[in-house]
Amino acid sequence: MLEYLFGSKTRLRLLKLFFRDPLKPYFVRELTRILDVQINAIRRELELLTKAGLVVVRKVDNNGGGSAMLRKYYGLNTASILYPELQGLLIKAQTLGEEKFVRDLKEKTGDVRLLLLTGRFTGDKRPESDVLIVGAVKEQAIERIMKEYEGEFGAAINYTIMTEKEFTDRRQVMD
Repeated sequence: MLEYLFGSKTRLRLLKLFFRDPLKPYFVRELTRILDVQINAIRRELELLTKAGLVVVRKVDNNGGGSAMLRKYYGLNTASILYPELQGLLIKAQTLGEEKFVRDLKEKTGDVRLLLLTGRFTGDKRPESDVLIVGAVKEQAIERIMKEYEGEFGAAINYTIMTEKEFTDRRQVMD
């Protein structure tokens, strides 16, 4: 939905990545690996975002070798006047995406009795699993949906599937 507003899926994916960790800088090749996008597309969008004042460039000397060894890092300009509005918009878009994710899991995977989002969905990095699914479900359908949304969310989604009996047994032993 927002790619229409921003005019580019790559630009939207860059902004989502930057807003996920606003203080983290990235170099171009790192962005191409994370987003799985061609380097020229990343460079073009970074140039546009820099001109708009949303992204800033920092040159860092990685090897202590002088100006020839400087590497450009790109990061979100948290001082930009547009920062709070974009952050709010992207948070709302993420919430809509998560609602669609939950709806797809419930409707397309079988008899889901319990669906629990944690980990990356709650901002808590401690849990090993981001999604717990309990019920008689189709594992291949879940795998397909997870792959689709990993691309959408820009990160791996760790999930656990249990039958109702397994879940009940684990609850009884306080696992």
